[in-house]
Amino acid sequence: MLAIPSATTLLVGLLALPSAVRAVFRDEVGHIDFHYTLLGLPQRETTFFHRPRKDEQGSLLYTLSDEGVLGAVNPGTGGVVWRQFLAGNSYNESVVTAGEGFARAGEGEGWVASAYGGEVHAWDAVTGRNKFWARFQGKVKDLEVMEMTEAKRKDVLVLFEEEEKGETVLRRLNAVDGSMVWEFREVTKDVPLQVSTNVEKVFVVFLKGTKGAYSLKVTTLDTLTGKRLDELVIGTKANLNDKEDVMFVGANSAAPIVAWTDAQHTTLRVNVLGLKTSQEFPLVDGTVSVEIHAPHLIQSQPHFLVHSKTATGNKGEVYHTDLKTGHISKAYDLPLLPGKGAFATSSISANVYFTRITEDELILVSSQSHGVLGRWPLKSADSKVSAVHAVSEVIRKSGADGNYAVRSAALTTDDEWTLVRNGEVAWTRPEGLSGGVAAVFAEIPESEELAKSLEQEAHSNPVEAYIHRVKRHIKDLQYLPAYLNNIPARLISSIAGTDVTSSAGKLSRDNFGFHKLVILATKRGMVYGLDIGNSGAVVWHRRAFQIPKGQTWDVKGIQVNESSGQVTILGANNDFVVLKTVTGDILDAKAPSPEATTQSTALVDTPSGQRLLRIGREGKIGSLPVDQAPKQTVVTRGADGELKGVIFTADGTTAHESTSWIFSVPRGQRIVSVATRPSHDAVASIGRVLGDRTVKYKYLNPNTIVVATIDDKAWTLTVYLLDTVSGQILSSAKYNGIDPAKPVECAMAENWFVCSFFGQYTLRENTAQTLRGYQIVVSDLYESDEANDRGPLGDAPTFSSLDPVDVPTGVALPSVVSQTYVLGAPISALQVSQTRQGITSRQLLAYLPESHGIMGIPRMLLEPRRPVGRDATPAEMEEGLFKYHAAIEIDPKSVITHERDVIGIKKIITSPAIVESTSLVFAYGVDIFGTRVTPSFLFDILGKGFNKVSLVGTVLALFVGVTMLAPMMRRKQINLRWSAPM
Repeated sequence: MLAIPSATTLLVGLLALPSAVRAVFRDEVGHIDFHYTLLGLPQRETTFFHRPRKDEQGSLLYTLSDEGVLGAVNPGTGGVVWRQFLAGNSYNESVVTAGEGFARAGEGEGWVASAYGGEVHAWDAVTGRNKFWARFQGKVKDLEVMEMTEAKRKDVLVLFEEEEKGETVLRRLNAVDGSMVWEFREVTKDVPLQVSTNVEKVFVVFLKGTKGAYSLKVTTLDTLTGKRLDELVIGTKANLNDKEDVMFVGANSAAPIVAWTDAQHTTLRVNVLGLKTSQEFPLVDGTVSVEIHAPHLIQSQPHFLVHSKTATGNKGEVYHTDLKTGHISKAYDLPLLPGKGAFATSSISANVYFTRITEDELILVSSQSHGVLGRWPLKSADSKVSAVHAVSEVIRKSGADGNYAVRSAALTTDDEWTLVRNGEVAWTRPEGLSGGVAAVFAEIPESEELAKSLEQEAHSNPVEAYIHRVKRHIKDLQYLPAYLNNIPARLISSIAGTDVTSSAGKLSRDNFGFHKLVILATKRGMVYGLDIGNSGAVVWHRRAFQIPKGQTWDVKGIQVNESSGQVTILGANNDFVVLKTVTGDILDAKAPSPEATTQSTALVDTPSGQRLLRIGREGKIGSLPVDQAPKQTVVTRGADGELKGVIFTADGTTAHESTSWIFSVPRGQRIVSVATRPSHDAVASIGRVLGDRTVKYKYLNPNTIVVATIDDKAWTLTVYLLDTVSGQILSSAKYNGIDPAKPVECAMAENWFVCSFFGQYTLRENTAQTLRGYQIVVSDLYESDEANDRGPLGDAPTFSSLDPVDVPTGVALPSVVSQTYVLGAPISALQVSQTRQGITSRQLLAYLPESHGIMGIPRMLLEPRRPVGRDATPAEMEEGLFKYHAAIEIDPKSVITHERDVIGIKKIITSPAIVESTSLVFAYGVDIFGTRVTPSFLFDILGKGFNKVSLVGTVLALFVGVTMLAPMMRRKQINLRWSAPM
């Protein structure tokens, strides 16, 4: 007996079809999307070559970047072998700033140790799998590997600073399972710097004193028990101004040293740890910074190199340490060379080698003498390689000649990570793309000559414009031969489903609007232009500003002027830069000032066109010229966190600001999220047709914002809908049991908005039971509760938020329909897909920080009008409604990043294509990801699955058939006429 499926079962099956269709097909990967698997900028102290297997010769390149990503890179190809996003842990995000992490590897061991925030990990050096994990109070200040222990294994030393308790803690951890071998604690006001070891002892180095008058304190500990053996104070007060003056604390060598300079960089002081005295050495005149390079292996010779950098060049000086007396002497000098340069240290048994990378060549020397062991001119596509710092691996070739092979991984001044193998650039990774803080889509502009011609025609009378256009078309005939020659390539590419490559690498638009530029600004002061229609290829990159170490470029706004082909970026410190979108040429710029003066920016309409308005501290804007004054109300944040509506009134040639309304949140609440409608928010229909053919009219007020506030003590979330013209609260909703430590994000489009948060919810089956989890609330806005009713605005020819239609009824408030759903995972970076005319259904895009993917939630799934506790009626099914289920599971088919591991996404932006079905998506943060989404499927262009070869073959076959049969049919008709009876 066969079971007949019910209507509900059929509906579930039909609803599952879109999910299957939304899956990314294998042949589309890399065609409609692209992904930059990034690590971030490698740090000098946490980047190294390491052989992950003792019995194998191959090495991997490891780094812990300024983005908090620990990863292994294949030195042969530059591909990422594995990576771990240490900064993605919410605990680490709160205690660590950029670049404050540590990574070390034990010589001959198959693991890599890392410390970030308050966590210590050990990872398998080949696979990246976690071997142990430990979390402690305080913040990690240093991490070192004990190369020699009594247990004949290599352990890990971790130095912590617990500021709340005023304690410094050094822990020795078992490298096998992470268990604690011993712990040393000291209550002190001294600042812990680093930990170091030699064969016999452990040294903890502190800054003693106050800022501007520091000296060094070295505490000596027993390696077996961690007990204090000795304590020395090196130097006198005022020897050190700050911890940045300490250039180097060596570790794991036979004679570890600590080195520091004076504030003027005229003298270098070096102390061999364990000795009371230090030695002084003069530095090169004009030295601006100093780096110390020394081996990290106990069996290596106690030699080190001092790298002095001046404004115009760099120099190296090699020193030797006598193990018996601790005396340091200069062995030889490496010449002062112009330009940028870097040094790296390598060890083979006891031998120490120094690799020098200049802008023109790669030089290898031994620490024993200044004789050059190898010299290779740099062979790069670019004329020079400007290295900031580097690591090297030296291999001595077998044979009588005893030649050397060197490969060096260098970070360049353009924020690129380049590997140079014997002078040849093997690969380059664009790590500067990580750390994105702002991005915007830009159209590829037409040629300047065409733009000028169109502008001239627009300002001419019809006759002159017609004559001018005819002349322009005649002139364009010179491009006809090239167009005809390109037809076969276009035809083949159309049949094969591939893109036509622009001639001579020039940017060009396509008929579907897929070829656009993305202008990306990073926290390090770099600006990039990416061609998203060409797999995200970097078209150009420019350094807008040189950002000092430890600081970031705080970008407050970015805007593209399509008519002029320029992009403007405004920073928090009254800085700005204007660039050409196609070439990246800097047209105008102003460097950041020492003090932050900008609170935010707003894209406003002015008499002279759209412009990016700078909003100062406490929400003050100031007077503006009349042609630059905003036409609409500008919403700003006041000194006490309140929202203010600012309008401008013209007074002659100047417009003055005035406050029209103030929205202050109740006492104890703070604003955590503000959402506005996108600048491009096309609406195809003003109403929604219901299953019974009635219409619910959408509340489409462009002057609305969503404000989410949290009460930290009451653990409540309140979501307000505000009218930005009058400041009126149009609606509000309160949610209890909110975790204020978790992020709250909102997004808004058309006549609906969503907010996601972590909170408490009550089970419908058992109201006495509550659970906590991630939730998303969606609210639809309509003009009236009833269908076919437009409320008090129905008969009004005009409407103003300041002048209600009907005084007795007051302000026309929207009808709000809301529903809450429970998510299976946290989401962030909410964004709504955009299409050209708004006909295509919307899709809510969100980043999944735990699974490292981006998912697209269909608007139909978030419909708040889904029937609760019952099956949908036939009329509701016609609308696309189905039974409400509280849980929204993460369907792998809805993850638009499919199997890609996309980490650290901070924001997602969208842009419409020319075809209505498609929305362009670009996500940035640590990684870069771009793709195209079709929420209502690809209904206006042929997909790659369409068999164009069969279609063309069928047409050709029909043409041949008709051509062959036509004479036969004609002959037959003639014969029939002759044979017909008279």
